Amino acid sequence: MDHTRYVSPLVERYSSPEMAALFGDEKKFRTWRRLWLALAEVEKDLGLDITDEQVAAIRAHLDDIDHAKAAAYELELRHDVMAHVHALADVAPEAKGILHLGATSCYVGDNTDLIVMREGLALLGAKVAGVIAQLADFARRWADLPTLGYTHFQPAQPTTVGKRACLWIADLLVDLENIERMQRELRFRGAKGTTGTQASFLALFEGDHKKVEELDRRVAHAFGFERTWPVTGQTYSRKVDHEIVAVIGSLGVSAHKMCTDLRLLAHEKEVEEPMGEFQVGSSAMAYKRNPMRCERACGLARHMMALPAETAATASVQWMERTLDDSAARRIVLPEAFLAADGLLETLLDLVDGLVVYPKVVEANLAAELPFMATENILMGFVKRGGDRQLGHEAIRRHSRGAARRVKEEGLPNDLLERIRLDPLFESVAFDLDRLADPRAFVGRAPQQVTGFLESEVGPVLARWAGRSKKGAGLRV
Repeated sequence: MDHTRYVSPLVERYSSPEMAALFGDEKKFRTWRRLWLALAEVEKDLGLDITDEQVAAIRAHLDDIDHAKAAAYELELRHDVMAHVHALADVAPEAKGILHLGATSCYVGDNTDLIVMREGLALLGAKVAGVIAQLADFARRWADLPTLGYTHFQPAQPTTVGKRACLWIADLLVDLENIERMQRELRFRGAKGTTGTQASFLALFEGDHKKVEELDRRVAHAFGFERTWPVTGQTYSRKVDHEIVAVIGSLGVSAHKMCTDLRLLAHEKEVEEPMGEFQVGSSAMAYKRNPMRCERACGLARHMMALPAETAATASVQWMERTLDDSAARRIVLPEAFLAADGLLETLLDLVDGLVVYPKVVEANLAAELPFMATENILMGFVKRGGDRQLGHEAIRRHSRGAARRVKEEGLPNDLLERIRLDPLFESVAFDLDRLADPRAFVGRAPQQVTGFLESEVGPVLARWAGRSKKGAGLRV
């Protein structure tokens, strides 16, 4: 490794080798050669003067790329595609005259981007499915554990630990559906020529429109695409890039929300991310257990959320049939979107797999607030046993204020239930206070919602991804 040059942390620290390779030069240029091979094969089948020997020459050199020679050609020609045309012609001279026949640079450039992004979406989808599967196990395990609910990060009606996890899953299901939709609907640019009119191919086939259409269709099918974009300029619409990156940005939204929740819960000491035996939380404060994985995920998610603004700007300024100001931006934005998302998902897979819940702390935090929430049940029980509703309400209001002062001003435990128990007015319900303040009586249908949600919504999705969902490759610091 050359330590004198900047290297993207998205590759060196966060994303998996699999995703990094997908956006590497080797993948790109090998795909270019396969596109040239497919073009020559189909053109030959449709009647152009291309020989078996020329096609075989291309096929024999799909992977033996001389990157140094191609780089030297690019320095001279100032054109990356023509540099690789020359590099391939050097080792396959028989095919020199028919290489890239009728095509423009975007034939290899754009089609390769679409191939790579489709594969990238599949990889991301598999990892999102993996995170959902882990969260489903977590939700199932903690479906019945009552926990303090929060609105505005202020104590609110209780829910369960498992139900809260289902909120995270629900967002990720939307992301997975979006990824699947993009995969399903993504089309090939195909063989469209310099400004999308297919004029060069029409000339090659002497005005035979059917053969030009067949060329476009067959080349797409060679790479597993059922459809091509019916109209393009020199490029496929950069709106497509924006739609893909927007899906990735939306995944960032879901992850940021989930990991922010977990960071807040870590502060409450209710849920913590896993911590290695020798992991250091702080170089100064040896006791620290910082939520490092969640913080990393939030940082990567923010980057993902920012990128759609750039792809929107790029798509909006593609004058007429195209401008080249998209090139530099796309070389940066598209890989970074996928690499950041992959690094995020690698982090989530490691995080969720080791989440730790502390039930006693969960119970204690709920117990500190539950007496206030239980007062309505207590008042109703008091009235059912013949008590005066207004007298009971006033007494509970008075006891609540006293208990709140004790908690806030003296830092002492909430003693509201004990105050009510000792008040002669509430003698009729004193024996029943524990039942009336049972946390399970305040979570509504949360446990049933967890079960129903996992069965009806999550189960079918995970079944669809069975055998394809992925676990993380191991977290790198």
